[in-house]
Amino acid sequence: MISVIVPARNESAVIARTLKTMIDGALQGELEVIVVCNGCSDDTAEIARRIGLPVRVIETESAGKSHALNLGDQAARSFPRIYVDADVIIPIGGVRILARHLSRDGILAAAPTPDIDLTGCSWWVRAFYDIRALLPSSREGIGGSGVYALSRAGRRRFERFPRITADDGYVRLHFKSHERATLATARSKVFAPRTIKDLIATKTRAHYGSFELASRCPRLSENRGNSNHNAILALFRRPMLWPKLLVYNYVTILARHRARVRLRAGDPGWERDDTSRAAI
Repeated sequence: MISVIVPARNESAVIARTLKTMIDGALQGELEVIVVCNGCSDDTAEIARRIGLPVRVIETESAGKSHALNLGDQAARSFPRIYVDADVIIPIGGVRILARHLSRDGILAAAPTPDIDLTGCSWWVRAFYDIRALLPSSREGIGGSGVYALSRAGRRRFERFPRITADDGYVRLHFKSHERATLATARSKVFAPRTIKDLIATKTRAHYGSFELASRCPRLSENRGNSNHNAILALFRRPMLWPKLLVYNYVTILARHRARVRLRAGDPGWERDDTSRAAI
């Protein structure tokens, strides 16, 4: 059996989409899907319960993704274990590929390749993601796909999820590059913010998570991987990309600045994009 944990906070607009896509075609006894509704003020839990087996719902009044992940781990009964953001789509085929891959060649952590859905997005957002697709970071699924999978041995690398913004980054940095894999044959669909304002907000939170992780867990930095810096410089040799590069760098510089200000203030904020949370 594959255990899937889905932390969810006020995800009533998308939770059915995520769950129905995931379990469609699953065999009896193949999956257990644990939805951990944390601090919800909407009907996320009710919608998830209506899906029926193999979905189980846990509710907690305490908001926080790390707390939800820990509750899900406590309730999960088997491995491999797959953690899925509530607004991301991954079909059963992708879940199976992740599970199979974890038993091969010493891979302890795996993620799908993200397909970024840009439907309804402004030119500015599309420009940002066009550049992102050309950078090394776009090929790292743990942190970009909204999904990551751990074997039993992989999950033993750390105890509880700490109260930290970037849970995916925290997990990824527990594994050396040869121990983790981003699979081209498994795909997840990630919905991009539709406006540049919302893009900057979500990227601010992402950079805050990276800075927080570097500050609190410096020993993990040796597993960080390739930087985007040289790849970005190389792209400037292509004049046709200059307008999009300006957008990418503007968003990145502003988001990093805002993230540093918040880190100094000890205030992570809550940068949630609702423009991408529309059921399809």
